[in-house]
Amino acid sequence: MTESDFLTLAESCLNQVEEMFEKAFDNDELDVECSRTGNVLTIEFVNNGSKMIVNSQAPMQEMWLAARAGGYHYKYDGQHWRNTRDGSELFSTLSALAQEQGR
Repeated sequence: MTESDFLTLAESCLNQVEEMFEKAFDNDELDVECSRTGNVLTIEFVNNGSKMIVNSQAPMQEMWLAARAGGYHYKYDGQHWRNTRDGSELFSTLSALAQEQGR
């Protein structure tokens, strides 16, 4: 994958993550605030002040997720962003971790 292809995919991924959390906020599922600076998206859980951070790492062509539960790295497999260790999918992991961290 070219760097340009990765940057396009990463931008799309960050937009989708932000939309996912904004929708959860609008539906009163999670009390979160999202802020974005460049390739770094910060999701803050208002009730407890904890944060999740999703960012792209162009040199490795990965998306990284930092949460209270740990740090995760994801590579694009042609259809999904997959965890480099266990193969789990980024958006399912985000959803599960957000439910846990947002308590």
